[in-house]
Amino acid sequence: MVNYETVQLSKLVDTSTHKAILEEVRKIFLYHYPVRYFRAVNRTYRNVKKLYGGKYRGYKACNTDYHNLSHVMDILLTAIRLVDGYNSENVPFPVHLTINLLNAALLHDTGYIQEEWDNEGTGAKYTPYHVERSVEFLKKNHEAFGIASDAVTLMAELIRCTGFMVKAEKLKFFSPEEKFAGCILGTADLLGQMSDRRYLEKLIFLYYEFKEAGMKGFKTEFDLIRKTIDFYDTTKKRFAETYLNAYTYAQPHFRTRFAVDRNLYMEAIDRQIRYLYKIIEDDSTNFRYKLKRGKWVHTYPRTE
Repeated sequence: MVNYETVQLSKLVDTSTHKAILEEVRKIFLYHYPVRYFRAVNRTYRNVKKLYGGKYRGYKACNTDYHNLSHVMDILLTAIRLVDGYNSENVPFPVHLTINLLNAALLHDTGYIQEEWDNEGTGAKYTPYHVERSVEFLKKNHEAFGIASDAVTLMAELIRCTGFMVKAEKLKFFSPEEKFAGCILGTADLLGQMSDRRYLEKLIFLYYEFKEAGMKGFKTEFDLIRKTIDFYDTTKKRFAETYLNAYTYAQPHFRTRFAVDRNLYMEAIDRQIRYLYKIIEDDSTNFRYKLKRGKWVHTYPRTE
């Protein structure tokens, strides 16, 4: 039995299995829409799973350890939770808008996947422009994914909302609901990764992705760890200003579905940041020894 007074985000769903995440997404979807409409999301998931596993023609398997399929699934779950919270307090999104939003979540990082001919490095090298590569993947492969041509324009703008420097007001949405769906996806991309209970450990993966991409401003792993504090401050500002406080809709979701009237995502992130301060302030040992989750902490990067 769940103790709702002390419940934490990581205890609600077994996010170690994609099957469990997809089932939770389906369950939440069915609170608002007929089951037949979820087939479109399930179809996209199956194709994305093939793509990331190296079984989609013309593409290699995902080889980025931070931006992998588990990251995608975390963002998918976060997005439907925010939709649920929004729908519970407003006129619900039309079903096709929600489908397009969830499909965009599944495809939002396909820009990291290398094509078969690409034998140089990993998909991390595409970090600076992976968002537009994801849009191009959608445009090139939407028919094979069973996504209607008339959905591509909207989905492209939704994916663009995950770009960290994006200004949502400059994207081409045709209704306030479409724009807010973009805000939900952009928010989910940040909430989902930063609330992961192994987020701090996974920053090691992110550092090496940035290093391969030639991203400036991060000379060492610890440099990225330190600057995550500033990143969070910037993220909170984006939540409010760029993404129109979409993050607040997590709380009505948890209140309605779990009788927990708290924003468990923000609580999880705040715990990460508090521990991060402790890591930074204690210079007695290498910071890796203070990271307790993830077998890779003391062995990454791998050497061939």
